[in-house]
Amino acid sequence: MRSQGLRSRYQRKAFRPPAARPNESGTPNVLDRDFDGHAPHTHVCSDLTYVRVGGAWCYVCLLVDLYNREIVGHAASRNKDAALVMAAFAMLEFPLCDIDVFHTDRESEFDNAAIDGMLEAFGMTRSLSKKGCPFDNAVDESTNKSLKAELVWGEEFASLRELQARLNEYVWRHDNDRLHSTLNYMSPVEFRLAGLSL
Repeated sequence: MRSQGLRSRYQRKAFRPPAARPNESGTPNVLDRDFDGHAPHTHVCSDLTYVRVGGAWCYVCLLVDLYNREIVGHAASRNKDAALVMAAFAMLEFPLCDIDVFHTDRESEFDNAAIDGMLEAFGMTRSLSKKGCPFDNAVDESTNKSLKAELVWGEEFASLRELQARLNEYVWRHDNDRLHSTLNYMSPVEFRLAGLSL
């Protein structure tokens, strides 16, 4: 990169939301940083990230399949709430009952009555990161960082509709074209179609 005069976009300092008191729920960390070796669709993780749109903050929710790091669901909204998470789940192209474990951090948009009802209805086990520990959700944190570096930083979004359209394009490229070192430099879709496992 140095010889070609290239510089990584990953070094930019990200927006940090104000510190909030962590959720004191007794729900365990079922995943326990066991990110590899799962069957397709059985272990899904999620997190939200912030995107500036027309002078205001909007939020993006990504659902990542730990089997192959594929973004299997995504949504963007002006509100940071359970409805945003449910909208991401509505994008899934496989039955919700395929998911055994749903892992997230302790934010209220993930740990609430609406999400509890969905998890119970489809037989999913909730897994929450330990308080203040981003490493427990490292796969989704890394995916969000890639999203910021490859789509958000240095760009302007005039409207939520524009963000949603460009997010759809990004997710398609991420899953079909982007090579992942974890997947031996294959795309998530290529890895899945080859029937490989981590």
